[in-house]
Amino acid sequence: MSENNKIPNFITFPKTFEKYKWYKPILVFIIGLIIYIIFNVIVDIVFNVTFGTELITSIANGGYEALNSEVGQIYTDLGIIVMIPAIYLAAKLIRDRPFSSYASSRRGWNHKLYFKSLILPLIMYIILEIIGLAIDGPENGTFHFTVPFFILCLITVPLQCIAEEYVFRGLLLQTFGSWFKFPIIAIVLQAIAFAALHGYNTFGIIQIFISGLIYGFFTWKTNGIEVSSAIHTMNNLTITIFVMLGIQLTSSSPEQMDVLISIIVEIVMSAIIYYVGVKTNWFGELTENEQA
Repeated sequence: MSENNKIPNFITFPKTFEKYKWYKPILVFIIGLIIYIIFNVIVDIVFNVTFGTELITSIANGGYEALNSEVGQIYTDLGIIVMIPAIYLAAKLIRDRPFSSYASSRRGWNHKLYFKSLILPLIMYIILEIIGLAIDGPENGTFHFTVPFFILCLITVPLQCIAEEYVFRGLLLQTFGSWFKFPIIAIVLQAIAFAALHGYNTFGIIQIFISGLIYGFFTWKTNGIEVSSAIHTMNNLTITIFVMLGIQLTSSSPEQMDVLISIIVEIVMSAIIYYVGVKTNWFGELTENEQA
């Protein structure tokens, strides 16, 4: 790629648009939040009618333990997935820049890069889970694996992760990156927001903060959210499958040692993924338009 065709920096990408104003991301956030709440009310109504108010209220107030059941998993995923249309509609209403710019500074979402980036994290997370089972043994979960539920999770879990990436590594990271000179400030601030909006105990919040830093780093270095979305997806999907098999439980109160081990493994794994990604030019994937 020639210097003239160099990919713009994703974090400061919004500032390259003619209609950019520093306050417009705030308007997108506010309007997006209102639309998101409306969509969540619709999801609540549908689930309340289908499964009963008492069950859904119990799931909604149950923290991450809700993910240990089929209804809880799908209900939670859908409640997050609606972030995507919420931001899309908000961006359209504000008309500051194309929605594709929230995904990358490489002319939008690159499906090839996303799917290629799923492979290594999948292998590594499965190995991690197997090692954990060998050391600690299976937890006393409930086996609720069914083919329809598994297929549904293959759709909802990736979309849930991608939705979070659009919000935190897309909207928030780019907003902070457009306001502050140094990228590290934007990466740290979005990671703080990412951690703060997860309802874990202190140890869990620290782990989510580290994950937010890692996802922010990959977004910065790859000029898009595809790779961070892939790592995020494989983390959540692996956990979902093991919970589905009844050999793992999701908890809002992870223990200190479990969190410490998870953080160390995640950092080492991310370093390996980044090294392999650079060596194999994963992060240099171009769209057909860019290759022309």
